[in-house]
Amino acid sequence: MSRIGRAPIAVPSGVKVDVKSGNEITVTGPKGTLSRTFPETLAFTQENGSITVTRPDDSKSNRALHGLSRTLLANMVQGVKDGFTRQLELQGVGYRVAKVGENLVFQVGYSHPVLVVPPQGIAFAVDGTTKLSVSGTDKQLVGQIAANIRSIRKPEPYKGKGIRFAGEVVRMKAGKAGKAGGKKK
Repeated sequence: MSRIGRAPIAVPSGVKVDVKSGNEITVTGPKGTLSRTFPETLAFTQENGSITVTRPDDSKSNRALHGLSRTLLANMVQGVKDGFTRQLELQGVGYRVAKVGENLVFQVGYSHPVLVVPPQGIAFAVDGTTKLSVSGTDKQLVGQIAANIRSIRKPEPYKGKGIRFAGEVVRMKAGKAGKAGGKKK
């Protein structure tokens, strides 16, 4: 039995989980509502303020779906309760971000500013001119939008300039051979 899949999901107060036929699950909480359809082979049981996910047999596909479905449902419960946030930071001379309305405008070394429009359910927050955060209820969507923002100007390995996740370590390269060890013979 999967260690992740068999762990029950605690449903906190203020969060309502509705399991419909066809394994469509809707989770409603203070931050919003999320809905997802899970595979028909899995069974979801709700009792005593927790949800358990069970699989019919130990086939390889059912074992893989068991832990995945449990984690996706747990992320939905956590998302509508607390939400998810990804922090990003800009490094480089002249690199900055500004919030214009709900949108973000980046100046990251291109000849033009780059505009990022948030999809439904995503909110941007800017701290100063070099730090920003992406927040929302759907963990996958928050991570995807943060990755899309990072891909506007990935951190380069020679000077470290670019957009990176907060706390991300970029391995730096030495540069030209002449800078590292003196004269070549």
